[in-house]
Amino acid sequence: MSTDSFREFVPEQLAALEKLCCKRMFGGHGLYSGEVFFGILFDGRLYFKTNPDTLPDYLTVEASAFAPSKKQVLKNYREVPVEILEDAMQLTSWARKAAR
Repeated sequence: MSTDSFREFVPEQLAALEKLCCKRMFGGHGLYSGEVFFGILFDGRLYFKTNPDTLPDYLTVEASAFAPSKKQVLKNYREVPVEILEDAMQLTSWARKAAR
């Protein structure tokens, strides 16, 4: 899937999320629910913000941390697993938890 197609696909999957906004940033796109920044679309991948309650879900599936370069790694943002990404209901649930 091309990066542009992916950028269109993710908001479609998250259509049930309240006040969803996708803004250009970091050479990718940031996802917001209202004023809350909770996700990053970068290089055809989706990363959600984690917290102590959600991080174990990502670690269980060995989700990689967001690393736009070798020198920069944001460990609080983890890649969303493909099986979650493809299920709009689960993806929306994970997004709501990321936006808390």
